[in-house]
Amino acid sequence: MSKKTTPTDVPEGTEAAEPSSQHIWLAGLGAMAKAQSQGTKAFEALIADGLAMQRKTQLAAQEKITAATEQLSHLAKDFGQQTTGRIDRLEHLFEDRVARALPKLGIPSTADLQALSERVAQLEAKLAKVGKSSSAPAAKTTKVPAKARPAAKKTR
Repeated sequence: MSKKTTPTDVPEGTEAAEPSSQHIWLAGLGAMAKAQSQGTKAFEALIADGLAMQRKTQLAAQEKITAATEQLSHLAKDFGQQTTGRIDRLEHLFEDRVARALPKLGIPSTADLQALSERVAQLEAKLAKVGKSSSAPAAKTTKVPAKARPAAKKTR
């Protein structure tokens, strides 16, 4: 019931492997012959394909760079606005604290100086009025006669 194998029997698949490897070898030789006969044409075709691929990838890369640049510019703008807002708040906080500290040090505020300037202007206006009304008679009485003045000394 068991079958005996003889040395002349070939295992299955071995016969198929020989023609397959023969075909691969012949295909390789054919490709080499074709490459030798059409070498420059094939090389030029590969160069053209390479250039097309390079252009395609450069366009894709440029689009990605443009998108990234736009996104970064938006982020920078937002960051700048946030920073400006924070600096403004910090500036106002600093101004408020300085304004509260100055009166404690005895330094007048801008409003105090403005009120003082207005008061000085009012007093100057009143003095000008008083000076104009009393200056005419006062000028007559305050004149010193020319003879009463001391003579200027001549020096040599």
